[in-house]
This record gives sequence, C-alpha cells and structure tokens, in this order.
Amino acid sequence: MIALLDPYDRQSFPDPRVALLEPNGLLAVGGDLSPGRLHNAYRRGIFPWFSAGDPILWWSPDPRTVIFPKQLHISRSLRKHLRKHDLSVSFDHDFFGVIHGCAQPRDDQGGTWLLPQMIAAYQSLHAIGLAHSVEVWRDKELVGGLYGVAIGRAFFGESMFSRVTDASKVALVHLCKRLADWRFGLIDCQMRTDHLVSMGAIEIPREEFLTLLEEHCPRSGFNSNWFGGFEDPTTALETTDSKPKTPRS
Repeated sequence: MIALLDPYDRQSFPDPRVALLEPNGLLAVGGDLSPGRLHNAYRRGIFPWFSAGDPILWWSPDPRTVIFPKQLHISRSLRKHLRKHDLSVSFDHDFFGVIHGCAQPRDDQGGTWLLPQMIAAYQSLHAIGLAHSVEVWRDKELVGGLYGVAIGRAFFGESMFSRVTDASKVALVHLCKRLADWRFGLIDCQMRTDHLVSMGAIEIPREEFLTLLEEHCPRSGFNSNWFGGFEDPTTALETTDSKPKTPRS
C-alpha cells in the first residue's frame, strides 16, 4: 500500500530505497505543503505533484532525470540566440511573475498542476530563501524563466516557461553557469523531456540519485545570495561544455 502521511509529523517520509512504490514512482499521499515538510521531502528525493480534486501526492520516480551544471549542452542555434543581446537575465527579481508564468496552461496540455496551494507553498519557500527564480526579459517585459528549490548544493527544478523562442533555455543556461560557479553538484529535472535531453539532461537510477543527494544536500544547507542585477546572456557561455558527458558511477 502507498503510505499515508501523518499530518502532524512533517519529518517522516517513507524511504524511497525500501518503500513500496507504484511503478511510476508514487510514494505517499497526504500531509501538507508546509516549508518544513517540503524541505524534508526534497532532501530525500521526493516532490509533490497532484491535480485539482486529488489529495497531495508525493513522488520519487526511477529513473531520475538530472543535469550536471558543467555539462550543459548549448546548441549552435542557442549560442547564436545568446549572442543577439536581445534578452537580459536576472535572479530572484520576480519570483511571483515566474511562478504565475509557469502556471499558465500549456497549449498541448490544457491545464496546470500549479494549483493555488502549490503556488502559495513555493512562495513561502521563496520567502525563507529556499525557492529561487531565473527571469528572462525583453526590454522590461518578462518573457520566460524558471524556478526551483535549492538545498545544500542541489537544485531541484520545478517548472519553466517561454513567451518568446528559447527564453526558458536562456534561463537554464544562466542557472547552470551560476550553479557551476557555486560548485553545485546537480540539477534535478524530475522527469525526462526532449527539451531537457537536448540540453544535456540524462537519466540515472534512483539509487544513484539518492546517493548524490546525500553528498550534495546535507541538513545544513549552503546559503547563497541569489538576488542580483541584470546579466549579459553571453556570459553564461564561458563555463559550459559543448557536449553532455556521462557521470562517473
């Protein structure tokens, strides 16, 4: 049976290594979306994902899709776009705008998993310095971005959006550069998409992913000042590789 979480115990989660999981990675049901519970979930490789009318569902899929920041792949066409200087990038400048941009229904999906209680939960994490955003601007208009959760030296990507071509990719390039500079070990992408694979994302076994979290995501987190001014998108090209690499096992 899938575990039912105690609403009063925000520390307790089933261990994904030994718990009975559904084939798609469903691990537990219930609980709440408090900052303490979310922090404990992410540290254990678990994240919430549910639709309107469902209880809170917690997942730990196998395999897990990740990007290693120094191994980001930047295509020739994206490099050309980065050099056009028509977009600027900021960090934690408009978390509200980014998460609401991500919450807009996609043309091919017709709905959103970012329900009001999820938005409120991540805004609470942002207020205490655990959730962060990358914004992409054209002139003064927000045209793309991404957000996620940073604990220790692991970044857990949650969602991204684009209103102009390649805006979310530009956000990811800048995120990887900053995380590489700060010696972050990995970006959790949760599930595989062609968009992420084209930029160097790979699938690894859940066991390997959990081992990486033990290394990069300790209880005492690495605190960073994410807020900053606008940056030239071409600077993100300086420390990224042109081809994805296979990590050591």
